[in-house]
Amino acid sequence: MPTDFWPDRVKVLTKRLGIDCPIIQAPMAGGPSTPELVAAVSNSGALGSLGVGYLPPEQIESEIHKVKELTNKPFSINLFVPDRDVASQPSDKVLNRLREFSEELGIDAPRIPGPSKYNFEDQLAVILENNVPIFSFTFGIPDKVLIKDLFERGVLVIGTATCVEEGVLLEQAGCSAIIAQGSEAGGHRGTFGSTEGTPMIGGLALVPQLADKVKIPVIASGGIMDGRGIAASIALGASAVQMGTAFLSCEEAGVPRPWLDRLLSSKDVSTVLTKAFSGKYARGIKNRFIDGMLSFEEGVASYPIQNSLTRLIRNTAKEKENSDFMSLWAGQGSAMSRKYKARELINLLVSETYDVLKSMTSNL
Repeated sequence: MPTDFWPDRVKVLTKRLGIDCPIIQAPMAGGPSTPELVAAVSNSGALGSLGVGYLPPEQIESEIHKVKELTNKPFSINLFVPDRDVASQPSDKVLNRLREFSEELGIDAPRIPGPSKYNFEDQLAVILENNVPIFSFTFGIPDKVLIKDLFERGVLVIGTATCVEEGVLLEQAGCSAIIAQGSEAGGHRGTFGSTEGTPMIGGLALVPQLADKVKIPVIASGGIMDGRGIAASIALGASAVQMGTAFLSCEEAGVPRPWLDRLLSSKDVSTVLTKAFSGKYARGIKNRFIDGMLSFEEGVASYPIQNSLTRLIRNTAKEKENSDFMSLWAGQGSAMSRKYKARELINLLVSETYDVLKSMTSNL
């Protein structure tokens, strides 16, 4: 199989990122993107990404060191941009339902969290101090001064958009590339713009529209599970793809057994959007917690308060291997999940993409 079959715009981005193939493993904060997974992906010629949005600065530094011990290839670190709006509090009905779930799990009732001991700037400082080559973010846009500082240090900056308006704002802020997150994507929606509601534009519509509006590279994300999805994304105008759910079932991923079992047995209709776990809309496999909170979603607190309120429930469920109360994040392509080592999966994805592109051009 030829190794140099990618279109020119793909080659431009992969060269800038220092990778061989246009595949980015999504950050997946909260456990799935382990240092072992990130390093294995980067060592295989793709771009590994470590999601550290939930971690304090000292733990971020420790995770970065672990990755560097396992690879000398480029990798990315991802953070959540804080929402500057006043946080909303949970309704009494939401608190009562969370108390019922907590009682069932044998844990203390949730309490409204106090202020965090660290902030976004503290987290970002660790990334700057440790010479991370690529920085990605979601939920907003960092201050332009911070982006300028990153560029001056030679860091490539990648933002997340769920609609064209957000993508244009990211380009204006000085980003190097934009992740176009389709509504099929697993995990949290990266929405931050002034668009009313939460944009739910599918990747098939979002990628070409965004590629037409911006001059910087667009990275397709959402529902991409194999070479067909990669080839389709490139045809739509993307210069690379970001894949999360496809890597959840990799040997190196930090996915608990109950989550993996639900993932591998999922169907095309298994995932739903919910903000019951964190206060932000996210796509995951439907379970009892989501069902039990469905009628109370309008009363959940905003992020990060809701996320803190449900943390002990989620962590206890993980310890007890109870998938009913875990956040089983996954995209709409979850039923296409395959169990491989990261290197095997990347090699397979590249081979599949080549076969698709070859079959398309040979029939012309």
